[in-house]
Amino acid sequence: MLTNLNRFPAIHFAFSTISPYLFPFTSVAMETATPVTDDNHKLGFNRPEMYSGQLNGTAISYDRHVILCYKTHDTWPSRVESSDSHPFPKLLAGALKARKNDIPVKTLLTICEGREDSELSDGDVLLFPEMVKYRGLKEPDINSFVEEVIVNRKPWSTGVQEVMTGSHIFVCAHSSRDKRCGFCGPVLIQKFKEEVELRGLGNVSVTACSHVGGHKYAGNLIIYSVQDSKVCGHWYGYVTPSDVPALLDNHIGKGEIIYRIWRGQMGVPMVKKAQKTAEQALPNGHDYKDIEQDTQATSPKEEKENGGCCQGVNGFSCCRDETPETENEKKEAISILDFITKKWEKHEIYTVSAVVGAVVTVAVAYSFYKRLR
Repeated sequence: MLTNLNRFPAIHFAFSTISPYLFPFTSVAMETATPVTDDNHKLGFNRPEMYSGQLNGTAISYDRHVILCYKTHDTWPSRVESSDSHPFPKLLAGALKARKNDIPVKTLLTICEGREDSELSDGDVLLFPEMVKYRGLKEPDINSFVEEVIVNRKPWSTGVQEVMTGSHIFVCAHSSRDKRCGFCGPVLIQKFKEEVELRGLGNVSVTACSHVGGHKYAGNLIIYSVQDSKVCGHWYGYVTPSDVPALLDNHIGKGEIIYRIWRGQMGVPMVKKAQKTAEQALPNGHDYKDIEQDTQATSPKEEKENGGCCQGVNGFSCCRDETPETENEKKEAISILDFITKKWEKHEIYTVSAVVGAVVTVAVAYSFYKRLR
């Protein structure tokens, strides 16, 4: 019966959220694709920290993603981009760092799996949002590649360039960096591949990738797809196997963001966790500069929640100039306060008079009573 809830996403989400508290024994049943082991409760989808943190605004701020295909996720050391035993990714990371002041946009480097028996092989470099794949980068060519492609944003003169199509899902499975992603990543990859095959989605690729930040949000993944004629990169966290159908059908199929597990997107600046983000309400297809301008302006709702410019520490106002309307409102407030104070003072006088009168009446009555005796 529980597995049938997958047909109704809203009911499934509500039930899966409250069931661990109401019915602890059903939590494993909800994740039919998840192996039932002690690790699942310590590191996996049933660990206590699941859904405990705010996701919105936790994605890294960047405008371009360079993904190097290199070996398999189980061979990567914790810091694969700086490991002496893995010179290829280290050399690329070093070249990017050395030219960081010359690179026109904020660029993120990630490692993904490269397999000879797949479409991605060691040395292939993927670029987003360009959706371009360069085949077979070699160590001696790294500097020229960075110069031509990353710094000058031109085609690589000595490399083979291919245009990528479809949607690309990168799931963090970096087990040597964090055991939570090491546990959740492979399970999600397997589930994605099953659902992709079930739906006949030949244009969707699923690949393991290295650390993308925020391992506590495992399962973590990034989806690159074309939405409204623009390549968008969306980050998701706390992803479980039961979320996979919705990510394929709704996010990739319909372009609908699933906000309850959404961390942010490429091209949108990271915001403070305590602050509401304006980007959540923005549809896809906005230009980066437009979005950046929108985030700089504070909405009335945000002013109310965050204090606005005039709400300082302990209520102290930092604004010097006030409009006539504000002054009139203050005068009205003072008048109302004056009226209430006067009324209260009168009320106190009446109360005291009544009490005194009652005491006098009792005293007089007692005096008459004593005389009569």
